Amino acid sequence: MTLLHHDARRQPLAELSRFRGEFYACLTAGSDAQFELADAVQCGDGPVRSLPELSLVGEHRRGHGGLYAALAQGRIDADRMRRTPASAPLPRAADGRPVLAVDVTCRLRPAAHTSPQRILCHTYGRGKDQHIPVPGWPYSIVCALEPGRSSWTAPLDARRPAPGDDTATVTARQLRELVERLITAGQWWTGDPEVLVIADAGYDAPRLAHILRDLPVKVLARMRSDRVLCRPAPPRRPHTMGRPPRHGGEFVFGQPDTWGTPDTETVTETRLYGTVRARSWDRLHPKLTHCSSWAAADGTLPIVEGTVIRLDIDHLPSGATPKPVWLWWSGTDADAADTDRLWQAYPRRLDIEHTFRLFKQTLGWTCPMIRTPEAADRWTWLILAAYTQLRRAWPLAADRCRPWEKPIASDRLTPARVRRDFRHIRPKVVCPAEAPKPTRPGPGRPPSRKNPRPTPRHDVHTPSRADTAASGKPKSTTPRPRRTG
Repeated sequence: MTLLHHDARRQPLAELSRFRGEFYACLTAGSDAQFELADAVQCGDGPVRSLPELSLVGEHRRGHGGLYAALAQGRIDADRMRRTPASAPLPRAADGRPVLAVDVTCRLRPAAHTSPQRILCHTYGRGKDQHIPVPGWPYSIVCALEPGRSSWTAPLDARRPAPGDDTATVTARQLRELVERLITAGQWWTGDPEVLVIADAGYDAPRLAHILRDLPVKVLARMRSDRVLCRPAPPRRPHTMGRPPRHGGEFVFGQPDTWGTPDTETVTETRLYGTVRARSWDRLHPKLTHCSSWAAADGTLPIVEGTVIRLDIDHLPSGATPKPVWLWWSGTDADAADTDRLWQAYPRRLDIEHTFRLFKQTLGWTCPMIRTPEAADRWTWLILAAYTQLRRAWPLAADRCRPWEKPIASDRLTPARVRRDFRHIRPKVVCPAEAPKPTRPGPGRPPSRKNPRPTPRHDVHTPSRADTAASGKPKSTTPRPRRTG
């Protein structure tokens, strides 16, 4: 049994060592300090509360000055970092397809007046449906999802949108480059099921599907309950004058008399949501206009058809009153099996929220008061690398539960519990960072001398009227169905 246990641990140790070596090769400047900083994040006793306190962790052999210099002056080859996780085994759904979730999480910096390229990030207030814009740096993160209920994901890419960038365009470019890397790495071959991309209602799903139409990708996203879609145009009658219609009858989400008979209908008993009733309507598309986000389109606007799925559930795990959920899938001709597969895949998108919470509350992603966005990008890649190492160490970790906690099986360990044991796993894997050399701190600025070069201040980027018109947001606050895409 001991020999079998040793053989079972040999491959995960080799994979973890291989990733650590590749991660170290991606650090092009300040590599030793940045590598040990990532180790300090993984080996800390508790949540990361302060950046200087990481220099007190035993795995970080340098002082706090080298820690700050690593973030301010270090360099990371981001392109190589993006290629590294694409070549590793990915979690897949039951039918073998990779399922990707994309979402934006914000690193809020409201009082950082000397930090450039800040954008107004939407955050939720304490009131119902209250949105508060706070300056910060948003990051678009793509993760591969596990097939079942899990707090684990596999982060594959992170990108910070620049001020004035269009969300759909940036996300489409990010997904396109990621899918191409997966194809190059052999994660997808001709004949395999198409990659499923899951997004929330904040994304323009039809536009995202239209931009990615030449890739083996299908988009599944939630839609707001005030949307209005159109059915296919009716066949043209003989001897009819004028231009043929491009749109059929309206499908108003809030008016059941416009729905008609669903193409598929399934009823499923679940443990979390009770009875789930899923109905789907095939070949529905939004009515696009040139005055929305499609303003830059040349010629005739496209018809982006998809399948609309409505979910009605009995109850929520939180006890709140459930509301119907509307989903839009970029595929057509969905049968009952496809409808069940799609709506059951959508709740897995919430696993990315567990990853964001771990980044912020445990690994300290929002802890350092970083000034420049370049340093924030480096810190983000260090957090992603630390999380990926925790995921590689998952088969090797033992459950080191607190006296008041219940023991759990090794295959059910959460990322926070794997982090508790990473300090005992680290001596068994490769550590390419070299020992620090003895140095003395510099003299610094003489006392009582003012700084002759004050740091410039930067304004927060706010969308102009042209950006607001291009985003397709309605000018009126009166609640009414959205009849355009």
